[in-house]
Amino acid sequence: MADDYMRQGFELERRIFELDIKCSSLKTEKQDDDYLQNASAILDKLKSFYRQGGESSCISKLLQDYTQVILDITFYEENKLVDQEFPEDCSPFKIQQLLQDLTEPEVLAGRLAPTQEVQSVLGLELLECLYWRRGALLYMYCHTLHQRKQWIKKNKDTFLKCIQEGVRYLMRMLQVRNSVKINDGVVLHDTDTASFLSEGIFSDTHLLTMMYIGEMCFWAVKYEDCSADTVDRKEDRLQFRDIGTQILNKYVLACEGPLQGQGWNTENAKEILSILQ
Repeated sequence: MADDYMRQGFELERRIFELDIKCSSLKTEKQDDDYLQNASAILDKLKSFYRQGGESSCISKLLQDYTQVILDITFYEENKLVDQEFPEDCSPFKIQQLLQDLTEPEVLAGRLAPTQEVQSVLGLELLECLYWRRGALLYMYCHTLHQRKQWIKKNKDTFLKCIQEGVRYLMRMLQVRNSVKINDGVVLHDTDTASFLSEGIFSDTHLLTMMYIGEMCFWAVKYEDCSADTVDRKEDRLQFRDIGTQILNKYVLACEGPLQGQGWNTENAKEILSILQ
């Protein structure tokens, strides 16, 4: 057991030094990028820790710093893909690599702290961010693909698979924190806040996640309805129509209720709901 722990600790150290090489290479493309600079500063601190013979006694803090580096570096790489409008030749490989990178902190947390829950090791905000970033990446990719009608005709199953994977990540993001039950001894004097927390809405990002899920479910329903190829795998698929309807109804209620006049638009959500329902 101790040998396994040491080996996995060395794995984290190795990955930190590998990321440092990668970050230095990316900085040659854009020296003044804020995210790369932040990643570089954290990496310098982590390298110094290991060079001074530091032990992985506070594995949670090491993994949190490591996770922040992953988030910063992948954010820079994602922006490059978005700016290039997801080139058809290289995007599938690059997206899978980004998804793998954004999954690694969760995997390492499970290996290095097996007796603790991952959310206790990484913290709720970082875990939410890891799910959000994976789901949002696939949303942006699918949004671009949705405009390539000829591509979708030839690659419909790939498109639907990306949607399903993206929706799963975004739903996991919404499930990281438990909804606050108002009758569980929680006293909230602001009824609007109580309403949000009871529905699991903790930030603007949670609301945006709902809209992303709704749009992706709409795309899935649109192309599933005219696809005969996916019938045999029906049991493996999400119920996109039901999920989209439930999530967008919550979104509209929040935006036209407590958030009315705060700049949240519901026209697209209502239009999608009219088709899904």
